[in-house]
Amino acid sequence: MKILVIGSGGREHALTWKITRSPRVTSVWCAPGNAGTADEQTLTGDRPVENIPIGAEDIDTLLSFAQERRPDLTVVGPDNPLTLGITDRFQRHGLRIWGPDQKAARFESSKIFSHQFMIRHGIPCAQGAFFSDPKEAKAYARHLRGQCVVKADGLALGKGVSVCESIPEADEAITALLEKKVFGEAGERLLVQERLSGREVSLHALCDGTRYRLFPPSQDHKRAYEGNRGPNTGGMGTYSPTPFFSPDQMAQVQQEILDPWLTGCQKEGIAFRGMLYPGLMLTAEGPKVLEFNARLGDPETQVYLRRFRGDLIDILEASVDGKLDSVQPEWDDNAAVCVVIAADGYPGTYAKGKPVAGLAEAEAIPGVKIFHAGTRREDSGIVNSGGRILGVTAMGPTLTDALNTAYSAAERIRIEGSFYRSDIGTDALT
Repeated sequence: MKILVIGSGGREHALTWKITRSPRVTSVWCAPGNAGTADEQTLTGDRPVENIPIGAEDIDTLLSFAQERRPDLTVVGPDNPLTLGITDRFQRHGLRIWGPDQKAARFESSKIFSHQFMIRHGIPCAQGAFFSDPKEAKAYARHLRGQCVVKADGLALGKGVSVCESIPEADEAITALLEKKVFGEAGERLLVQERLSGREVSLHALCDGTRYRLFPPSQDHKRAYEGNRGPNTGGMGTYSPTPFFSPDQMAQVQQEILDPWLTGCQKEGIAFRGMLYPGLMLTAEGPKVLEFNARLGDPETQVYLRRFRGDLIDILEASVDGKLDSVQPEWDDNAAVCVVIAADGYPGTYAKGKPVAGLAEAEAIPGVKIFHAGTRREDSGIVNSGGRILGVTAMGPTLTDALNTAYSAAERIRIEGSFYRSDIGTDALT
């Protein structure tokens, strides 16, 4: 099989790596890819992955490339191409592609649509309201005493959410979106929700339009700094499984969240084929949805694919073809951890072009696999090209073992001005 992977981050490197491990795969292209994807090669034929210099949002050029090369399956990593309708375009031209269509992708591309869908179908979530007028939004935030979450309606690279603890913080977040337009069209409308308290957990459900297969729970770390401080990021680290999330809670989530979601999709004519990624808060009243995403999480993908046992192509094809009843994903009992190394200043302004050193030394540690995110290869070597630079992943028989191994590897990597959180997974250990 010939496979086209779309995207350039750590999630896409992990997808590319796992796809090359399939004995069914003979060629892989990654558009645009990164320095890490270009170092992978197929298990069958030892053929190197070829990075294609086409941006993930350049749908016309991606379609032309696919029409010329005829991949047997295209795998979409990021949210933006799905929102732009890449699945619809490829399918209209007879090309097989994994990822929800534009209608289904609205669960992520519009926080307001997603919130209203949950209200319509009785799915537990935070109380909230949406606004385009800053005065009305600020009045509602004051009603919540500033203890609220302000969300841009559209996509903002994982940075369009502000978790506020006071009225001035809420006012600032609303001003940034509706008056300063820091996220452009994505912030022309916003959702203000009550701030839920409890433990967060990430779930992933692989869907085929009529059924789903649950992945194990994981926990992401969205805030930039230790102790869950600082601005929201695309994710600073994750681990799986989560020992505090019980089988009873999983059953409750299926009964109260996933099953009503699937029934709601069928009632509203939404054929969701791809990955549903609900972020949950385990509140005192039970699990509630923080948000729905319509793709694999990043950095959750990195730990999932370290733990996944089997051929990734098999389950992706089952999702596309509506045949999830024919597959049952299996998972390694070992724990997996991902620690993200980011550029100083991320998620704000940061420098690019900083040399990345120590990769071979770090990856020589047993159990370690490093997934590249914002990297590119120059004549002088690998340099950073983005805010999240690397995802250092490790496996271990226990979460403590995996964490110790991941941090031992991270210490060996040298990037001027970089940082990483030193408290990934501590919530589970306490």
